[in-house]
Amino acid sequence: MIELIDFGKDYGEFTAVECLNLTIGAGEVFGFIGPNGAGKSTSIRFLATLLKATRGEGKVNGFSVTTDPMNVRRSVGYMPDNFGVYDGMKVWEFLDFFAVAYQIGKAQRKQVIGDVLELLDLTHKRDDFVNGLSRGMKQRLCLAKTLVHDPPVLILDEPASGLDPRARVEVKALLKELRRMGKTILISSHILTELADCCTSIGIIERGQLLMHGPIDDVYRRIRGNRMIEIKFTASMDAGLSIVRSSPAYRDMQVEQNRALVELETDDAGVAQLLQQLMHQQVGIRSFAEKDPTLEDVFMMVTKGLVS
Repeated sequence: MIELIDFGKDYGEFTAVECLNLTIGAGEVFGFIGPNGAGKSTSIRFLATLLKATRGEGKVNGFSVTTDPMNVRRSVGYMPDNFGVYDGMKVWEFLDFFAVAYQIGKAQRKQVIGDVLELLDLTHKRDDFVNGLSRGMKQRLCLAKTLVHDPPVLILDEPASGLDPRARVEVKALLKELRRMGKTILISSHILTELADCCTSIGIIERGQLLMHGPIDDVYRRIRGNRMIEIKFTASMDAGLSIVRSSPAYRDMQVEQNRALVELETDDAGVAQLLQQLMHQQVGIRSFAEKDPTLEDVFMMVTKGLVS
């Protein structure tokens, strides 16, 4: 659904993005992770047909970014990191303006505007002036604007920037709803906690280089190496720790009160076998769960070689 093929962008002698190759499948929510200045917005602006490549190519929904930009624009809903709203316009007028720009007929526009207002929970703000909206409501309105032409692909650059914690939670809920609707979403952020629980895959970019990408569980496994299992005991903790240490897969353990974080060198079957052994010996277990690294852990481990 989205492809970058040997994409690079130079500004004079400065290389913002080197040779970036990336494929995002239909229905994915792809988290583009990196600090400010890493090349995220440059790549996104190219895909949105707002920036010419120095080299390479891109495709969105099967259309070439360089040779067929109009069809790319029809396929994409783009939300920039900085946007303005038009003073003196009401919410419905703002959406109507963009619906006209996308050549949506007058007979359809009222229904389309009503639908996106309902989806973004803005119906009660329909007749409010846009310059009187809160930051969070303006963010919702900008997202509503990207949806008026019902694009299959959404490209969102820092969509939760500047929002309070409640508004960020609401944005993440909206992203999950849009994914359920079948949208393919590319979302960039330098705030990693925004992406941890709403993305199906991630890419880590630093200094214009894509260092790692793939399904989020695969990236976690590649970073983690061995399996980390958190076991919380209700009783028989000493017996449980003895069983864990006797496992051939056992490599290390951290114990704190009634909790143990166990490192195992094994596969899914080995993890299941350890749980069966603990249950067979009637060890009291409150929870037994694999513990993934955080996105912050992943980012620091992948980029540590580039830190000067």
